[in-house]
Amino acid sequence: MPVRIPRAKTSELATFGFAGVAGFAPFYMMLPGAEERLASQTARWAPRWERNISYFAPPAQRIAQRVEPRVEKTVKKIDNRLPLEKMAKNVDRRIKSGIDKMSKE
Repeated sequence: MPVRIPRAKTSELATFGFAGVAGFAPFYMMLPGAEERLASQTARWAPRWERNISYFAPPAQRIAQRVEPRVEKTVKKIDNRLPLEKMAKNVDRRIKSGIDKMSKE
């Protein structure tokens, strides 16, 4: 019986696509003339990108302004709960004691 591989989800396809682009971009940039090709494509597509971004920017700004107070409040709650200062002092104390032990030997 053949093994059936499930169909890839959209998020998986996007992730693999992004990984491929990110992985091969350095090799593409090593090719001769890559910067000129990239500059020409940017000049060609930049006006469209700017139109599309200006379409999405105002709603995103409104969402960010609406969510910001709640996120800030949550971050403050988490900061108050975490014993970060105590942990930092503990790590500092252990590092100093380790240095003292090494210097005595």
